[in-house]
Amino acid sequence: MDNPWRLRWQEGRIGFHLAATHTALPQHWPELGVEEGAKVLVPLCGKSLDMRWLAEQGHPVLGVELAPEAIEQFLAQREEGVTRYRQSGFEVFRQGSVELWCGDFFHLHIKQADEVRAFYDRAALIALPPATRERYAFHLAQLIPPGAKGLLVALTHQEGEAGPPFNVPDHEIERLLAPNFRVDRLATVPADERGRRESFWALERRGPRV
Repeated sequence: MDNPWRLRWQEGRIGFHLAATHTALPQHWPELGVEEGAKVLVPLCGKSLDMRWLAEQGHPVLGVELAPEAIEQFLAQREEGVTRYRQSGFEVFRQGSVELWCGDFFHLHIKQADEVRAFYDRAALIALPPATRERYAFHLAQLIPPGAKGLLVALTHQEGEAGPPFNVPDHEIERLLAPNFRVDRLATVPADERGRRESFWALERRGPRV
């Protein structure tokens, strides 16, 4: 999560951002059986409208994002009051039932995620280079309590080492996440015109915490 992401936001090169809720959420989130009112962690959240959808389902949302530009753009989507404060190196913004923590995801401490009971990853794992994906999978497992469930949107493509988004094949998802999560592939969609193919995964944290 180095400064190239900041540069992308500053220059408006955010082709990874979707102008609508990802179809994976209404299709697959209900399959997870996440408890009503469970707080959902969204790592590397950008200004994703998926957080609005989760909030509309009754879930408090904790989004973590490095780029303040993304957070400001998310908050500007609605004329709704915003509470701002600082906590342990993060600048925190609360709008409705969505909290956005501006800072490095890897600096988020287990105590700060204490209320999290579910998670959603649409553009975190695939945004990270291989070595950092190892670190991400371990840190995510530290933050998520046993029994918590999550939805992962993964991506494969034929562009070699190019990214982000990076090519993360099925066997790598299993290798990274299966030690600490039960992993179940829900669906894979046909490749688009660029040869990029999304897959959707249900995860459940094994216990105890690592």
